[in-house]
Amino acid sequence: MTIVPPLLRLARPEDVDAVTRLMASESLPAVEVDEWLSSFWVLDDAGTLVGCAGIERYGDAALLRSVVVAEALRGSGEGVRMTERALTFARDDGARRCYLFTMTAPQFFSRFGFERCRLDDFEPAVRRSWQWQAISGNEALAEQVIPMRADL
Repeated sequence: MTIVPPLLRLARPEDVDAVTRLMASESLPAVEVDEWLSSFWVLDDAGTLVGCAGIERYGDAALLRSVVVAEALRGSGEGVRMTERALTFARDDGARRCYLFTMTAPQFFSRFGFERCRLDDFEPAVRRSWQWQAISGNEALAEQVIPMRADL
């Protein structure tokens, strides 16, 4: 018996509620999903969304956000597949660097070339992102998150 992996596809407007629920299930803020929907990918398992990942572009840089895989699929490689797709999109779209924030998964992201950095290392264009603004303006939150950067 062959198990068919979920379809990895670009998100559509009708996916916003499901993406928001996925993000909330991992305590991720579902901010500006609508604004960046054209660069969000979802894992579609026969009509049920079981994963998401998004890219926000800021000039020569990108911000990887909201990488979530349903608990039942963790360890299956689907998170890797989504992350690779998002980073390929960012690279193909002209981004030279990518940033992210994580609280729990620095080892996961290090396999894609991400290294820890400081908030001050984020280039000015990326500092316009809602994530950078929220984290840099909240000292307690800034102490909890791990900023990371990778060259694409």
